Amino acid sequence: MTEAIHLPCPDENECGSSDAYSWNSTKGQGYCHACELKTWLHNDELWAKRGSGKGYKLGTNNSAVQVVVEDFFPKGITESKDGAFVGMRGIISTTMEKFNVKTFKDVPYKIYDKETESWEEGASDEVREYYPSGFYKGRRTSLPKSHKGHFYTQKGFKTDELFGMNLFPINSSKIVTITEGGLDALSAWQMLSQGSTYTNPVVSLPSATPSGKLWEKCKGWLDSFDKIILSVDNDDAGRKVAERISLMFPRKVFVMNHGNYKDANDFLQAGDQKAYKSAWWGAKAYRPDDMLVDAEDYLKLFEDSPDFEYFTTGIPELDEKILGINKGYFTVIQAPTGVGKTEVMRYLEWRCLTTSEFKFAKMHSEESKLRGLLGLVSYDLQENLTLKKFIDESGRQEDVKASIERITESERMIDFSFNPEDGYEVLLDKIKYMKAAFDVDYVFFEPIQDLVHGDNKEGQLADLASRLGTMATDLDVGIITIAHQNQNGDTMYATMIGKKAAFEIILVRDQDAEDLTERNRTHIKVGRKNRVGLGNGPAGALDFDHKSYTLAPVMPPTEPKTEKREDF
Repeated sequence: MTEAIHLPCPDENECGSSDAYSWNSTKGQGYCHACELKTWLHNDELWAKRGSGKGYKLGTNNSAVQVVVEDFFPKGITESKDGAFVGMRGIISTTMEKFNVKTFKDVPYKIYDKETESWEEGASDEVREYYPSGFYKGRRTSLPKSHKGHFYTQKGFKTDELFGMNLFPINSSKIVTITEGGLDALSAWQMLSQGSTYTNPVVSLPSATPSGKLWEKCKGWLDSFDKIILSVDNDDAGRKVAERISLMFPRKVFVMNHGNYKDANDFLQAGDQKAYKSAWWGAKAYRPDDMLVDAEDYLKLFEDSPDFEYFTTGIPELDEKILGINKGYFTVIQAPTGVGKTEVMRYLEWRCLTTSEFKFAKMHSEESKLRGLLGLVSYDLQENLTLKKFIDESGRQEDVKASIERITESERMIDFSFNPEDGYEVLLDKIKYMKAAFDVDYVFFEPIQDLVHGDNKEGQLADLASRLGTMATDLDVGIITIAHQNQNGDTMYATMIGKKAAFEIILVRDQDAEDLTERNRTHIKVGRKNRVGLGNGPAGALDFDHKSYTLAPVMPPTEPKTEKREDF
């Protein structure tokens, strides 16, 4: 038992004693020896039986005279360095303890404000939500929510796990509930478990925009439940979370309608647990909000839909015709064997990485992952470092490591694999997964003809191309692939590949040219398919530099300026 004595009574209006109050921090109870006020810091089950007030004092014949005392840390009490499980916002102490959410008193802080270039120092009460890894997210409750330092994360905190996930073993239930905030998870669990011997698993997301690593790490755990109920805000962030989870767990995701309440804690603070349970049981299967009915829907479509999103290729003539590599469309790059299609695709990946903020996934089935990475390093360092042998000979090991860190630090590039023997359905599922988990904007892979296995290649490729075209539009992902051409200039095995593309880019190179420059020059044409409709035909060229093992656009000649003359 830990007790502090000779403290001021919290009921300053009626009592005013400066030293008659004592506090038992183990039980979370206080007592004033002057006015006989009894207080409870938490809204626990015992308190619920006593009435709706925060505490009471004894009247005549031991009758209860109710007084309202707000949740507080009694004056003069400093909690231990280990913190305490303190109820707040309707959440009781036992719930806090289950989820390991602790309150700390008067924790010093030092916050740097980038705008004013100054430090702010002070002390604040803190509430810390401990994640399975042991790291925590905190909120400084003495600072207003609008303050930049109100919410913070412990150094080393990673957004790759669900809060509360460690409390509920895999396959521990048929249903799991996901909220957007930690206190909402506690609120939901408390309301759903109240009066029930059944413990409903409830977890929360580490942020409103979860990272791809979170889904990758938690996918197996979530998939062990038959039903995933989302108790999230009905805003853009909440809808995006629902969409991403539904793509990974088809037919498992159900969404609650919070009605007039923003989140689970709003229900709890309003004392409307019954309404929350009703909304939980009434959660409806997720359905994408993609049906347009009335004028308001179509006006919203017009106002909210972005124009073409793309990154430029850096090849002036090609960008004039197709704007760039377009998001949400299926692009096919065609060429016969030996023209250098893979290097052109790598050039486009480098452009995406260095001239845009888009995320992309890539797969080059005809080379190793290391070769693909070192190809991008060669662009970064402008030297042929595509083999470890070349790196060792040039003594650039440290430069290469630094380059790899630069290229990958933004986590905008995902390298994936695919085995054609698994069937192209697996490839389509991987694209869906990468969109849902990592929110990729583009997927590069090649060559398409090698992605089908077994008999009837033509039929399989026709189906694959058709579904890729549809998927690019449905997921708003740019899908770029390479297709081998036959001697007639058609895509090998299936002409449907080119027909299903929104953009056809054709590569031509004279590998037998006497002139070395021409031999290393890849000419580009826009084929019959050009969704933006800005023309077909010749669209610039790329020159290959053996020294750096990179491609660079051939700049068109500039017309000389002519001065205007005026006659007098």
